[in-house]
Amino acid sequence: MEYLIEIIKYIVLGIIQGITEIFPVSSSGHLVLFSTIFLGGANIQEDLTLFLIITNMGSFLALVQFYFKDIKELVTDTWIYLFDKEQRHNTDIRYNFYYVLKLLIAVIPIGIAGLLFKDFLPTNLLSVGISLCATSALLFLVFSLRNASFSNDLTWKNAGIIGLFQMFAILPGLSRSGITIVGGLSQKVSIKKVLRFSFLSYIIVSVPVSLLGLYEALQNTGTVDILGFVLAFIFSFIFSLLTVQFMSRFVQVKNLIWFSIYTLGIGILSIILYTLNV
Repeated sequence: MEYLIEIIKYIVLGIIQGITEIFPVSSSGHLVLFSTIFLGGANIQEDLTLFLIITNMGSFLALVQFYFKDIKELVTDTWIYLFDKEQRHNTDIRYNFYYVLKLLIAVIPIGIAGLLFKDFLPTNLLSVGISLCATSALLFLVFSLRNASFSNDLTWKNAGIIGLFQMFAILPGLSRSGITIVGGLSQKVSIKKVLRFSFLSYIIVSVPVSLLGLYEALQNTGTVDILGFVLAFIFSFIFSLLTVQFMSRFVQVKNLIWFSIYTLGIGILSIILYTLNV
């Protein structure tokens, strides 16, 4: 019975990862918070980095499935642009090739920041709570601009600025999708365009992260609950897929106020728990 309860905790954490990776509320911050609540700093807390990587792989594969048609088109057109000079002047092919370059520009800052600072990032409840409150403030700022006019175009400048915003998402508690939305909307890019750009850039970043996760999983000499990790991965995949379907259909700028209120509440909870030495 005790082991069943532990397995249920892994499943719940996988569900939390799946939902919060897509919504602009910080998946890493939630996993730090809820792994502390559920497991009291034991088991998963000791392997939190590995757990984050494994469950992120579930979200990564869910987004690949959801955007498979887009990914296939972008990869195909990039290949054609590079190796078929006769079709290089095709408007759609050229647009998709430039779009891929914009994605690469946007992921460079977070890639560099991750390599430089990954071993120095604080993961306690205080830092997570502060970052969640910062996410709340950013989302509220965007909500306050909800009546502004937005464009469907995404320029080279937009891609670069979104990339700079995204760089700060390495901090646990600062939502990657949230800060990307903030960066995009600050450039007057429509939320639908920003979400697509955000999730496609996440897929690019997740390729090396997922490979690193597989390597670390194979090299791990400690004891981890394999069944728990597998179930967390599966449920992360399922709920990421369900959430991105919902997000792409229904989320508008005016809805960001609810995410702002939620992240403020969960951020304050993290800080309170930290002061209580939970």
